Amino acid sequence: SYTTDTKAREENKKTIESLYSLSVDVKKIRRLKEWVLLQDVAYVKEIAGILQEMGADETAVASILERCPEAILHSPGEINAQRALWQLVCQNEKQLIKLIEQFPESFFTTKYHQNQKANIMFFQELGLKNNIITRFLTSAPSIFYNPVEKNKNVIETLQRNYLHLGGSEANMKIWILKLLSQNPFILLNTSTAIQENLEFLQKNDFTDHEVLQLLSKLKGFIFQLSSSTMQKSMLFSKNVFKCSDQELKQLVLKCPALLYYSVPVLEERLEGLLKEGISVAQIRQTPMVLELTPQIVQYRIKKLSALGYDIKSGSLESLNGTKKDFEVTYGKIQSKKERPIFNPVAPIHTED
Repeated sequence: SYTTDTKAREENKKTIESLYSLSVDVKKIRRLKEWVLLQDVAYVKEIAGILQEMGADETAVASILERCPEAILHSPGEINAQRALWQLVCQNEKQLIKLIEQFPESFFTTKYHQNQKANIMFFQELGLKNNIITRFLTSAPSIFYNPVEKNKNVIETLQRNYLHLGGSEANMKIWILKLLSQNPFILLNTSTAIQENLEFLQKNDFTDHEVLQLLSKLKGFIFQLSSSTMQKSMLFSKNVFKCSDQELKQLVLKCPALLYYSVPVLEERLEGLLKEGISVAQIRQTPMVLELTPQIVQYRIKKLSALGYDIKSGSLESLNGTKKDFEVTYGKIQSKKERPIFNPVAPIHTED
């Protein structure tokens, strides 16, 4: 809604002076969003005043305005309305100003104020805790820009399918809230896309119980895929592992990444493993290694090799898991290696 014709316009001197008086790095704004400095109307002092009222010091105010200079183009009325809105889910103003410092763009998007308000109310009614809603406001603000009816529609589609797939009424609320908190971007999908993806899994002989299992394991990311990409990924895995449809289904349940990652990603990861001397048979035994990037695989193999652990003859299980999981595995292998075979001072157990 603001003009970007920089040639025909001059910088607003009053805006520049006000920013300088707040120790804002105007050069930074010029470099990144010069158009803000060209607008006839700006509320520099007023916005700075509101931020200070909430507890922001001079450094914090300057940092917020440098990172999100378009904040000064909003009227004090709009910002106070946004402040009241975010206070519905923030414990206090101290938490609110901390969030604004970290995520100024999310806070200063006031365009969808009514939708944001209606969605906050809807999420609270749904049973989402305020700390989860504040996380959504900062990390997934676009879900609040949807009309509330659209979000309700997606939630209703998920609830209907959950029950249809054999989920119980008693567990439905917990399931929905967990799915949402893991992946709020589910709400950016359409009800039709959700329906199509579930039908695709059922057509591929996954039982209702298995479909539910996949939804939970994939944290709802399955809805961000299309049936054609899932089809291609499954076909790729089937050819690589030379398995039947039933065997492929078991592999996917063991490692949903086979369904989620596109063919180029799976190809790159497979090549990375084969380069390390790992066989296709080993990968088929432990498909979860395909969840790791080639860089992570290389790093972990290197660390294990230094302990004398041969990944080609050993199990790939030791490569698996999160960073924390791997560190635990590595620690166990390391202590096993360091432990003496015979401890002369250990008491002798005659039962042994």
